[in-house]
Amino acid sequence: MKYYQLESIKKLLGLPSKASASQVEARLAELLAKEQELEALRGEWEAREKKELGMSQWQALYKSEDWLGVWIGLGIIFIAILYFSLTGLSFKAPSFRWTTDAEFHSHAAGILPLVDRIIQQAEAKGETALLEPAQSLKTAIETKNRKAAGAAAKKMTEALKQTKDKGLKETAGEVAKDISSQSGYLFDKVISGDNILLAIYIAVAYLIIGMIGMALMGNPVGQFIAGFPFVFIISWLALFLAGNFTIHEYGLEYVLFCLFIGLAVSNLIGVPNWLMAAVRTEFYIKIGLVILGARVLFGVILKAGFLGMVQALAVVGVIWYSCWWLCKKMDIDDEFSAMLSSAVSICGVSAAIATAGAVKGDPKKLSYVTSIVLICAVPMMVLMPIISKAFGIPDAVAGAWLGGTLDTSGSVVAAGALISDLAMKVGVTVKMSQNVLIGVAAFILSVVWTMKGVKEGEEVSLWEIWYRFPKFVLGFLASSILFSFILSEPVTKAISKPLQNLEVWWFALAFTSIGLETRFTDIATLGGGRPALAFLIAQAFNVIWTLILAFLLFGGILFPAPVF
Repeated sequence: MKYYQLESIKKLLGLPSKASASQVEARLAELLAKEQELEALRGEWEAREKKELGMSQWQALYKSEDWLGVWIGLGIIFIAILYFSLTGLSFKAPSFRWTTDAEFHSHAAGILPLVDRIIQQAEAKGETALLEPAQSLKTAIETKNRKAAGAAAKKMTEALKQTKDKGLKETAGEVAKDISSQSGYLFDKVISGDNILLAIYIAVAYLIIGMIGMALMGNPVGQFIAGFPFVFIISWLALFLAGNFTIHEYGLEYVLFCLFIGLAVSNLIGVPNWLMAAVRTEFYIKIGLVILGARVLFGVILKAGFLGMVQALAVVGVIWYSCWWLCKKMDIDDEFSAMLSSAVSICGVSAAIATAGAVKGDPKKLSYVTSIVLICAVPMMVLMPIISKAFGIPDAVAGAWLGGTLDTSGSVVAAGALISDLAMKVGVTVKMSQNVLIGVAAFILSVVWTMKGVKEGEEVSLWEIWYRFPKFVLGFLASSILFSFILSEPVTKAISKPLQNLEVWWFALAFTSIGLETRFTDIATLGGGRPALAFLIAQAFNVIWTLILAFLLFGGILFPAPVF
């Protein structure tokens, strides 16, 4: 081989000109191994696609993962509605909130100056009904009597019915509610037999649902039965840890613990094949997203008028294209670029999964994206409220900023609460406006990816667009419309919280599965670190761009600030 040919080969392989023959051989072996891995993945996806295309449209309705997600999610919603209609009761879910005695006494001591102020105002304004329980609460806090503090807080709540001063009533009500709740968040209750039994009921119900789903999809039911309890136990442990008072105050969500515990098991111990049969990220999360639609109410979104939707469209449009452009500059493939762009611009994991369905993306790439989204959310969730307070950003603007940049609804709630109630409400409204765009993005990407596969002279197939469109989005929209326009307010209020509890379990199973199927070696090698860098740069731009939009739209600069 001539010298200049050898130099060209070294350059193509990304090796320096001084590289030895053994280094060239090692590099070629590495590339061959990656090619074999990609071929295996390609074969897996081609087999899956062939299987799905081989189904008739009627078979797909009860055999495809997307449609099963729709039917199971809507089925759970209708069972909840039927149960409430027949009994007038909502169903009880296991509790995970717990506050140690040390945490309670420290928290109560911080509230004591506010209790003193309530006592002074009650004396000055002649609110005798409120005065006695407030004094009892002060004594209980000073003597570190948790049980007595809870009892006094409940008496304060009763006394508020006779309290006339509006400001005093509001302040005392918040204190009483806080102390009463925290005094009842006992560790013993969380690990009690009754509470664990409620979790077991959910585990059995979800196991049965999963068995039916696996059987219909033609997956090994026996291995799913063997593996599911382990996935559920990890999810339970994550919810338990996230329920602690201190962890909750820092805004660290259960999804992070699901991910981190799953990653620890996957990377330190390893996940056997029989357990992987129950690691069904997309199956779990699609059901959860359909139930989530019940909380994305059009009436709530309209509270922000057109401003919330304007910001959502401006953020999604600009950030999606910017991330895509950056990915292409960094030589990242199209499906990876699409998942990264949707995740950073719309709503994180949910958008990435909808996009993966539309482009028929590689599951490893999807796990990569979801892991980055969740890991990146932690510092943002902590730092953004600190920055907002340090620079005196108005609460409504701060809320809109959080809602447009944080990639999970839970993190928006947690971070917004660290600023104010107004910030939290605005943030959630903006985030819901972005969530609505999941379906729009999925449809556009389905059309674009269908057109990419059409040869010159051929027509775009509507069936191919329909095949690519993630059907669980239809379930998401159906549940949102049902709760926004069809169900009565008493019904929605009665079952919204229990449904949210069931939704949390599906998401916990999904994020645990993400951790269990993600390996750090894959993250380090997949794309050479370029996708992670592209996501971080795009997220940094998103933070700046959304803050500008939040000031313009919610800061009273272009339009009057909306009232919540």
